[in-house]
Amino acid sequence: MQKDKTNVMRVLDQKKLEYTHYAYDNMTTNAVEVANELGTDPQFLYKTLVTVGKSKEHYVFMVPAEHELDLKKAAKAVGEKSIEMLPQKELLPLTGYIHGGCSPIGMKKQFKTTIHINAQEAEKIFFSGGRVGCQVCTSPKNLEKVIRLQYKDIIKDAD
Repeated sequence: MQKDKTNVMRVLDQKKLEYTHYAYDNMTTNAVEVANELGTDPQFLYKTLVTVGKSKEHYVFMVPAEHELDLKKAAKAVGEKSIEMLPQKELLPLTGYIHGGCSPIGMKKQFKTTIHINAQEAEKIFFSGGRVGCQVCTSPKNLEKVIRLQYKDIIKDAD
């Protein structure tokens, strides 16, 4: 079990928001495998993705584990002409997080965050607890109390 708290947990504790954290011994950063290991439906486990817009602004998107971010829909959601994924080597200096451990809570700077629309109706969602091998589960309403969040359709449509 995890001994030390992550920044994510400290922020949630500070705001007195209810959450559950899960530590798992997993060498993978595949979100669907993580959901399976935690025994949760992948549609309720969200990947945190960092992008950069044509304007050079950075944006955070949260999409369900089994889906991919639709870059066109994402750009439209944040009012950009286009966006692209942030190169992996820029993730740590920008956010303070490494690939596979990136959380929407506790980044070095607060970025505009968009979560896929289906989270709005969810009672609880899972997302990274701020390090590989750590997930946090809380309500979207609690997440809204910590970060600026909007709900939009941002996933690729099934073929």
